[in-house]
Amino acid sequence: MSTQDEKELYRRVDEVLHYLWDPIGVSGIPLAREEYQSYVPQVVALLNENANTKRLAGYLNEVVTKRMGLRENADATLHVVAVLQDWKAALTAA
Repeated sequence: MSTQDEKELYRRVDEVLHYLWDPIGVSGIPLAREEYQSYVPQVVALLNENANTKRLAGYLNEVVTKRMGLRENADATLHVVAVLQDWKAALTAA
């Protein structure tokens, strides 16, 4: 994956976490745009390791339950993981 593709993956992961994953419901608040950015590097690393769906979902669910103290939403998390994996595949194929 080229450096440009890496940057694009990072940007896409950031967008997916903010607009789709959004476990605390801040996607409509402009000042909260950076709320999930601390999780982006780990998600990108997992995608670059070709982590499977279970591992990616496990990481996101751990963030939701252990760091945020919320209940996990397995169906929503699996949807987000599928979108993340689709972005990775699209950027790798390009």
